[in-house]
Amino acid sequence: MARKLDHTAAITHLSRIDRKLAKIIAKAGPCFLQPEATQNLFESLMEAIIYQQLNGKVAATITARVKALFPENTHRIKTRHGEAAGFPSPEQVLAATPELLRSAGLSQAKMLAIRDLAAKALDGTVPTVREAHKMSDDALIEHLTAVRGIGRWTVEMLLIFRLGRPDVLAVDDYGVRKGFAKMHRMDELPKPKELQAYGERWRPHRSVACWYMWRAAEMKDLPEPGAEKKAAVKKAAKKKIRPRAARARRRA
Repeated sequence: MARKLDHTAAITHLSRIDRKLAKIIAKAGPCFLQPEATQNLFESLMEAIIYQQLNGKVAATITARVKALFPENTHRIKTRHGEAAGFPSPEQVLAATPELLRSAGLSQAKMLAIRDLAAKALDGTVPTVREAHKMSDDALIEHLTAVRGIGRWTVEMLLIFRLGRPDVLAVDDYGVRKGFAKMHRMDELPKPKELQAYGERWRPHRSVACWYMWRAAEMKDLPEPGAEKKAAVKKAAKKKIRPRAARARRRA
């Protein structure tokens, strides 16, 4: 059985083991990371596929159009913003023609990914939530990345935000990398391997560490990656210009 999030234990451990992260935690305050229990894994992954590489407003519009293709589907889900129409079932997705799915605004690649997701939900590759709770993080990553269009990052977000897994370090996530760079006042974003190695000290609470990296990325009082280096270069350039200007005035 997978462990559950424990914010108190996580904050105690992270603050003790990492002084710089302790400062971020003190600034950001309590961790509000809680798993969303509103969708099954098929629905969560279908939504993730639709949202890939789109801004939120466009993705939400296409999502609503996809749902509207199935008026016979009366399934409703509860969200933080109230009730919403549910996604079609895997059977309904596979029964729909590719042309119908494309008519909602889905690209060819996303249409094929959603159909593959539906097929793999029916053959058991995509587990139920109950089955997923009995599987390790690595097993879930192996199963779910077998779905067309689903990469490791997407599964890691599912592990953190849908299943509430406590020890996931999303080393490829831009926000996590940016937060880490700002926390350490780095000139550039860390390489995933560098972040992976550093993050070993955060075990077994790396999901909460990610949450605080996202908060660090938003902090206005921390310099953007490379900002201090740019300022130093600009300052040095000004110093070079001033002596030249002074010499020119003396010659004049």
